[in-house]
Amino acid sequence: MKNKAVKFIDWGTKDYQEAWDSQEEIFAKTLAIKHQNRLNNSEEATPNYLIFTEHPHVYTLGKSGHEDYLLLDEAGLKEKEARFYKINRGGDITYHGPGQIVGYPILDLDNFFTDIHLYLRTLEEAIILTLAEYQITAGRYPGYTGVWLDADNDRARKICALGVRASRWVSMHGFAFNVNVDLDYFANIIPCGIDDKDVTSMERELGYPLDMEEVKEKLKRNIGKLFEMQWL
Repeated sequence: MKNKAVKFIDWGTKDYQEAWDSQEEIFAKTLAIKHQNRLNNSEEATPNYLIFTEHPHVYTLGKSGHEDYLLLDEAGLKEKEARFYKINRGGDITYHGPGQIVGYPILDLDNFFTDIHLYLRTLEEAIILTLAEYQITAGRYPGYTGVWLDADNDRARKICALGVRASRWVSMHGFAFNVNVDLDYFANIIPCGIDDKDVTSMERELGYPLDMEEVKEKLKRNIGKLFEMQWL
């Protein structure tokens, strides 16, 4: 029986390494339940989590990424008060920092649908719907993940990046949604390996800072609706 109950957690601002370790712990426990279910022919329900957080300045490089897309050396990272991690998600390099909603859905997709392509498109759709509530028209850029503005012309700019990992249909990592983030930090990388497109934020597009809690609530509601989640 599919368990669509989801526990929502807001970590507030959390160190990237601590958040990664916490994700890995939840991820491993869910995989262990699935493993025992197979061994014992049992049907213990697997948990689902949706976690929101913000991180201090950090650059992360996915498994398929290129380290030379980071344009800072150790001294440069120290000057920017930023950290750098090579991690086990898909995708290339990206930036996380204050004013950005980082979402970590740790879901057993057996409880929802077993299609990674659909999973990514559904997360994108939740961001698109949230932006529409602020009269920002967003969509997808053919051949790339994430959420874009003006994707059909030479003003294309990215407002949300995605990078996930999945094992036995359990997901981790997720998305980085630029709300009030300092966009200058993106100048220190080639974001997602794309050097000819801009990066933007809700604050830049609207001309004023957003209420982060309000945006989180709208985004949570849209994710829940699209995945047909039942909040614990």
